[in-house]
Amino acid sequence: MWAAALLLLLLLLPPVLARLRRCGAVPLDPAGRAVLITGCDSGFGHLLALRLHRLGFTVFAGCLCPGGDGARRLQQEAAADAGRLRVLRLDVTRDRDVLAAKELVLSQLPERGFWGLVNNAGISTFGETGWLSMETYEKFADVNLLGSIRTTLAFLPLLRKYKGRIVFMSSIIAYFTLGNGIYSMTKAAIEKFCDALRLEMKKFGVQVCIIQPGNYARSTKIQPPVSAEEIWNELSEEEKAVYNKEYVQERANFFNSILSEGSANGSEVVDAMVDALTSPAPKARYMVAKLKEKALVLVCALFPTVVMDSVLSYALSK
Repeated sequence: MWAAALLLLLLLLPPVLARLRRCGAVPLDPAGRAVLITGCDSGFGHLLALRLHRLGFTVFAGCLCPGGDGARRLQQEAAADAGRLRVLRLDVTRDRDVLAAKELVLSQLPERGFWGLVNNAGISTFGETGWLSMETYEKFADVNLLGSIRTTLAFLPLLRKYKGRIVFMSSIIAYFTLGNGIYSMTKAAIEKFCDALRLEMKKFGVQVCIIQPGNYARSTKIQPPVSAEEIWNELSEEEKAVYNKEYVQERANFFNSILSEGSANGSEVVDAMVDALTSPAPKARYMVAKLKEKALVLVCALFPTVVMDSVLSYALSK
């Protein structure tokens, strides 16, 4: 009983203290402050770029395809005040793109300097461990993990100078996985990178925040529907000898059903990202998820692994 009460206290104390710190704090004035966002072609990055621009920030919107539809929409929607929203090419896997982005930001810094870096760029896919090639694992690590680290290392001097904020896009999938272990792996790794960075940056006045969305597949389009036929055609002969088409189709149907249940309201996640950048007392983690998703995370955190394995195995069997 005492252990349960102590656990409840530990869970409730941080948000209460954070709320107390916010009381009476002066709101952040976005004017003259710059923020760089990666992955603005679509999804959360696109929505955040528009939101921050409307709030008054100077926004550097990194796009993988600066001539694509997403980049053009950003330019059109911010045409009335395009000087504060700049679209730039940014492939987070390329050192020269990141360095070019830094040079652009340095050359066009507003009067209050560089306030925030939002590591939002990411990719997702579906597949059991043996179905994916080593090249796929390398690509996901480079985009989802090393890409965030690459941009962070490049902009750390500016963030330390202006005592700014760093926001990372994680996921509740960092805690468990249902058919997309490769994505889960990269998000779990970025969480640990952030934990180390957050403690190290405190002495410089730099705050590090993690956003943990639940299933927002319909909002971000980060994961297209899965084709069982395409998966089967890409399997090695060794994997085809172990699995059959019916099993692949079942797993694909299961994963597609999860995608179809995703929330289409991406503004909920953007609200958390804005709070991380503007709050006088931002949270270390923002979990934006449905109740059942939060319950899964709680089971994963509090119960033995065998319990979580049983829950997930049951879900997969259905």
